Amino acid sequence: MKYAMTRRTALQTAVGAMLAAALGCMGLAGCSAPAEQQKSEPAPVQQQEPQTRTVTDMAGRSVELPIDVKSVATFGSVGVLNAFVECMGKGDLIANEMPANFTKSDKWAMQYQFAPQIKNGPVLETADGVDMEATMSLNPDLCITMMEDIAQQLEEAGLNVIVLTWNDTEDVKKAVDLMGQILGAEDRAADYRTYFDETVAKATDRTSKLADADKLAVLYGDVESLTNPHVISEWWIDAAGGKSVTAETHKKNSLEYTMEELLAWQPQVVFSSSINVDALYANANIASLPAVADKRIYAVPTVAHVWGNRTVEQPLTVLWAMNKLYPELYSETELSGDIKYFYSHFFNYQMSDAEIKGIINYQ
Repeated sequence: MKYAMTRRTALQTAVGAMLAAALGCMGLAGCSAPAEQQKSEPAPVQQQEPQTRTVTDMAGRSVELPIDVKSVATFGSVGVLNAFVECMGKGDLIANEMPANFTKSDKWAMQYQFAPQIKNGPVLETADGVDMEATMSLNPDLCITMMEDIAQQLEEAGLNVIVLTWNDTEDVKKAVDLMGQILGAEDRAADYRTYFDETVAKATDRTSKLADADKLAVLYGDVESLTNPHVISEWWIDAAGGKSVTAETHKKNSLEYTMEELLAWQPQVVFSSSINVDALYANANIASLPAVADKRIYAVPTVAHVWGNRTVEQPLTVLWAMNKLYPELYSETELSGDIKYFYSHFFNYQMSDAEIKGIINYQ
């Protein structure tokens, strides 16, 4: 009897152990059930990066542009517009060659230093206007112009176009800010604004002690055609410490005047938009001008664009003019350093000493 009980107890113990093991296996199997028996987890939703963004250009137009602009075409005042792109360190994005009115002379030769690839780009404008076939074939990510009629023509063809405007001095900084936003160069645009203001402040500080009677009378423009091409010259002449003889009459963008007015103004310095300075010295009609008698006619440089006109290089215009007017206040050596810094810092171009000398004494 005792043996039977012992045997039964052992049997019960064994059965209990087997049952416990089976339950354990079932538990483990439940934790690793076949994939088809498990509930599938929903795949995470992939957030797509936006491919475009909307900006407001300087004509108040809302324009949808690619996030990453990889090619740029300029129309109209291409020297001005190229310079805005180049100043942002993005000259390599410019995809088109300049039109014939820019390439008929070597005046804009430095454009090929700042953006060498444009030499091999298509010409998008002829004497008849925009070459739409060439433009559509190029299909740039961004078109830039200062002319709203051209913008409309390009936009109607399905191209992305922004308009830059320039009506007063502050507009250059607004345009730079817009280009910085579009080209992903916001820091450089902010840096340019600071540089612009600091440069003008430096000129103001240098000339602040000049008595009004000691400030030189200055004329900018083409003396042979008796014209001043841009009202902005009234700003940079003043910023450089000069007194523009056309300040009272120059209210619109371009100005025409008479020989009688010129002779009455008697400018002491002429900043010429024409490089033919020798012809001016030989012109008997203006021989009585102090600027002629004192050999103080200076051709205004063209680098990315004409310095006397609308250009991002305007701070250098102020410094250059100050050096020509008052070399005792601001030396040629200092000017040379400032020119070298500007193009290295903003245009990613290292000016040679010969190039800088050619700019300072432009002809």
